[in-house]
Amino acid sequence: LYPNKSQIEYLNNCFGCCRFVYNQALKWRILAYQADGTSLNYNDTAFGLTALKKQIAWLRDVDSIALQQALRHLDTAYNNFFTSKRSGFPKFKSKRHSKCSYTTINQGGTISISDNGIKLPKIGIIKASIHRLPDPVWILKSATVSKERDDTYYVSVLFEYTKPATPVCTGAKAIGLDYKSDGLYVDSNGRTGSNHKYYRESHKKLAKEQRRLSRKCGSKKDEPKSNNFIKQCRKVNKIHKHISNQRLDNLHKLSTEIANQYDIVCVENLDMKVISNKGFGNGKATLDNGFGMFLSMLEYKLADRGKLLVRIDKWFPSSQLCSCCGYRNPLIKDLSIRKWECPACHMYHDRDTNAAVNILNEGLRIIATK
Repeated sequence: LYPNKSQIEYLNNCFGCCRFVYNQALKWRILAYQADGTSLNYNDTAFGLTALKKQIAWLRDVDSIALQQALRHLDTAYNNFFTSKRSGFPKFKSKRHSKCSYTTINQGGTISISDNGIKLPKIGIIKASIHRLPDPVWILKSATVSKERDDTYYVSVLFEYTKPATPVCTGAKAIGLDYKSDGLYVDSNGRTGSNHKYYRESHKKLAKEQRRLSRKCGSKKDEPKSNNFIKQCRKVNKIHKHISNQRLDNLHKLSTEIANQYDIVCVENLDMKVISNKGFGNGKATLDNGFGMFLSMLEYKLADRGKLLVRIDKWFPSSQLCSCCGYRNPLIKDLSIRKWECPACHMYHDRDTNAAVNILNEGLRIIATK
């Protein structure tokens, strides 16, 4: 999005109002439960929102649907806390650290897309770079407006349409991928994914701007933020966003290429958060790769094409097994050994390529036994 000054002011106000309503509703829920064990739901908080808008005039200046959606998001987060083990208790949104966004629903054409802009409730048409135009039969449901750390604005539009039948996977072209710290992955054909380390490539430039930021008035705790500090902070955020965009672009291209070429992709089910801890000593390289995001992209792209992503158990000894005779060499637990010779069949192996072949074989075995 490319909003003008008045539109920027409205968007920022809407972000703030949604954050205020979310925090207020979360406070109501906590106090009600502490008082007598009452569990409020969306209808209770929506009734409270109506009363709150009568008391606070500036809540009536923004899209009312966006405020209601903030309550629905809280309701979803609150329910997930009780139904999902992975979800924690909802937290209060911070003005400084939480993501700025709001969602609004299309009601009788309040949201529409043109060639160079998008119409939103209470704000009108905002100039935009449209990624792609929807098909005429798609039904526009909602739009989510967000603001990034580098002060750029985006809108994500949700459509409803009839999904065509997923093609059935009839081929058997398969590949195995083994995680590689200095190349993202190595496949069972011996090819490396990507040697780019986008964070390290921009590290000097980022360090220079961060050093300047540390010398501005406002860098110390409880010190008022000067205008120069805010300007410099925006420069640092732009570099971070550029690094993120580079990484995502690379991962999307690699995952799309693999999803188009292969019918079955076998990978290890690794815990990347554990691998990036201090004990391994390569946390920065691990996080710079984005292997977890890469697997998520692969999963939905393969599923969309009617293909399979097979996850191998993380305790499977893919590096220790000889891909030719199956001999298990426990000495290969030492990560410094990159090439080794099998004592049984005397086949010479590259550590990562051999592991990728073993992952492929194990994945095909799992499919055959189902």
